[in-house]
Amino acid sequence: MLFSTIDRYVLKELLKVFFISAGALTMVLFLDKFFFIAEMIVSRGVKLDELIRILLYISPSFLALTIPMGVLIASVAVFNQFSVFNEYVAMKASAWSYLDIMKPVLYFSLIAYFMANVVMFYALPWGNVSYKKLIFDIIQNRANFDIKPRIFNKDFKNLILLVNGKKQSVLQDLYLADLSDREAPRIITAQNGIIFSNPGSLKIQLKLNNGSIHTTRKDRNEYETLNFDRYDLTLSLPDTKRLKEEALVGNRELSLGQIQDRIKQMEKDGLPTWGPKVELSKKFSIPFTCLLFGFLGPPLGVQSSRSGKSGGFAISIVVILLYYIGLISTQNLGRVGELNPYLSVWIPNIILLSAVSYFAYKMQKEIPFTLIDRTSYLLSSFGKFIQKAFRQIFLNNRRGS
Repeated sequence: MLFSTIDRYVLKELLKVFFISAGALTMVLFLDKFFFIAEMIVSRGVKLDELIRILLYISPSFLALTIPMGVLIASVAVFNQFSVFNEYVAMKASAWSYLDIMKPVLYFSLIAYFMANVVMFYALPWGNVSYKKLIFDIIQNRANFDIKPRIFNKDFKNLILLVNGKKQSVLQDLYLADLSDREAPRIITAQNGIIFSNPGSLKIQLKLNNGSIHTTRKDRNEYETLNFDRYDLTLSLPDTKRLKEEALVGNRELSLGQIQDRIKQMEKDGLPTWGPKVELSKKFSIPFTCLLFGFLGPPLGVQSSRSGKSGGFAISIVVILLYYIGLISTQNLGRVGELNPYLSVWIPNIILLSAVSYFAYKMQKEIPFTLIDRTSYLLSSFGKFIQKAFRQIFLNNRRGS
């Protein structure tokens, strides 16, 4: 029989807690984008369907983080519960070894591993490219429709624009005050101009024809005039730079084939390839973390049961923080060439693999975990202390009012 009743029960519990924890963590990360989304709604008139698409497009970048986190939290929480209610003892009493109990954990970890691979290789590149195009469309629409004849336009950063007429998409009799250099401002006039956009570079440019540029120097004693037949001016909305950052476009968002092509091209041009190589390796190392977290959680959950659910959750948070601090540190060293770029992001996984092997051995041999017991007790005590302190502050404030 492939799945016993206990296997199905353990797998069901793991999946239930996983989806709850991963969903909650993803919602927490969405809060970081709340002000940006609110700004888009208020200042750019983003519609409901566009808002839904924005949330859909940015969710893969969050899931790349929350899926491994959810795996660890679920495995720790479920086995912590099994130990607290003596279900783990009952499994052992039924002649189940630790390795037998880990069979549903293996299936659970493989499911999460598959989900993480889909996110890293397909959903993340698709989401970020789609998000970039949507944000650019919003910028472009604002730039095209907000320019009205004989009304000063201040939508663009460090630029005041005035047009006397507008015929379809052609702007006529333009007057521009370029304040990008406050000590040497420029006045630009042109007979006509047209706005065109480049979705690939997320830039909006103004193509001017038959005009002149008037510039005063810093000491205001020199005046310079330059006539032109054709002049291209890059327009920058006040938050264009932030929108580029929000679009999250870089090596991390390229597909597997695209990032391999970039590495080949950079090698051909004689440029350092540490950055794209690190991101290429991360596409494989991040999903593999799901397997390691899945098998690391049960020993931590069982051994932290004396401290209750708070102790198990605290240990999960500590492990996640240590892992991602290590990952960020090693990947940064890989990006500057201090470590092998392919190996750098696997160092935290190698450490995790060693810990998983060690814990599995001790669990199979039923050797006590004194260090974990002490750590979970300290974390639980600290959590209870903080909780009591906040409760006391709250009560004092109520009495004072």
